Amino acid sequence: MWDPTHSGRAALECVHNRRMPVDARPESEGSGVRAHVADSWLRSAAAGVHVDTVDAPITLPADALRDHREAHPLARVFPLLDDVLGQAARDCDAVMAVSDASGQLLWVCGTPGVLRRAESIGFVEGSNWDERLAGTNAPGMALRLDQSVNVIGAEHFRRSVQRWSCAATTIHDPSDQTVLGVLDITGGDDIVVPQTMAMVRAAARMAESELARELLVSGRAAQSQAASTRGLSVLMESLGRNDTLLTVDDGRGRRQTVRLSPRHSEILLLLASAPRGLSGDELAVLLYEEDSSASTLRVEMGRLRSLLGEDLLASRPYRLVAELAGDWLGVEAHLAAGDVASAMRAYRGPLLPRSTAPGVVRLRESVEGDLRRAVLGSGRADLMSAWTRSASGADDYEMWQAQARVLGPGSPLMPLVQNQLHRLDRELGPA
Repeated sequence: MWDPTHSGRAALECVHNRRMPVDARPESEGSGVRAHVADSWLRSAAAGVHVDTVDAPITLPADALRDHREAHPLARVFPLLDDVLGQAARDCDAVMAVSDASGQLLWVCGTPGVLRRAESIGFVEGSNWDERLAGTNAPGMALRLDQSVNVIGAEHFRRSVQRWSCAATTIHDPSDQTVLGVLDITGGDDIVVPQTMAMVRAAARMAESELARELLVSGRAAQSQAASTRGLSVLMESLGRNDTLLTVDDGRGRRQTVRLSPRHSEILLLLASAPRGLSGDELAVLLYEEDSSASTLRVEMGRLRSLLGEDLLASRPYRLVAELAGDWLGVEAHLAAGDVASAMRAYRGPLLPRSTAPGVVRLRESVEGDLRRAVLGSGRADLMSAWTRSASGADDYEMWQAQARVLGPGSPLMPLVQNQLHRLDRELGPA
């Protein structure tokens, strides 16, 4: 789901003015709330989580849990995690948990007494701690942000969890850096020390190193064979960025990542959107707002070819000679499959937002427009809330209206939504 740095006026008003309805937020002794915690409260409330819900839902019953756990890549490193971190958790009367990438707890380890206490809030194997199901918590937030986080006591959304504190970090697949799951320590106030997070991070990095070692040992022969037949591949990351991040894999195990200039970012994006290539005249029309000489484009293409090499960038017509992947293409693919939630998670913001190149503007508006229409038609308040908390969605009157209809009058978020509609009525004036 999209989570840009500027999260929109609605979220800022809620965070800084503390306007979330009383029954929609956890009790907190201090007057300040960390921004990422406040954002998580909003996501939890919009998803329909109630502060008085006692436990988290079970999404993997015992029979399915067993098979899912045995097949999961983290099963290979769980004994290591249990030995390194699980024993430390038992010694300090805490719980170690390992989840998959969707927030489902695969292993929960601790002494019998602390496991019984954890069971009272649904912190058990097979339960799902995605924020949208279990409210604000460290494993769910770590998955959401793909970084190390801690959630302390009253920062939890559900009241039943507020006597616990937790520290969690993600574990990545060494082959492609996708998130495999989360490693978490949950306990009492005594775990709220920097050493706890340092220990969790160290254990997660150890697990990643072990997975990488296994990959190297078991896959050396297969990689050698693949390298002889595989060609160039490129990954372009352009959503929410003013300069494209380009990762090139030469097919022989060597990868290089470069940050392109804004102009080169525009050129590559336009070529990526035209698999058959573009003539110089076609590219110029899409690239320049005003007429430009052919020599100007040739100079830019020469510089780009010097940077990337002729193996990647061909001419007559200009085209990319590589297997292409792009973050905006992932959004479009999710939308085509009808998976609006995954599309929102993949959407990190507008495509090259500062670009005024006509072809880029057209593509940017197309991607954002397709996603907006899908969110409007989804009937999901959490997706609509994420949209209106974005920089470009904060003033989206139609989306605020749709969110109000989906939430209904009993939702604790209704005062916030109505406040934003009143604000827009004042600012926009009579139709």
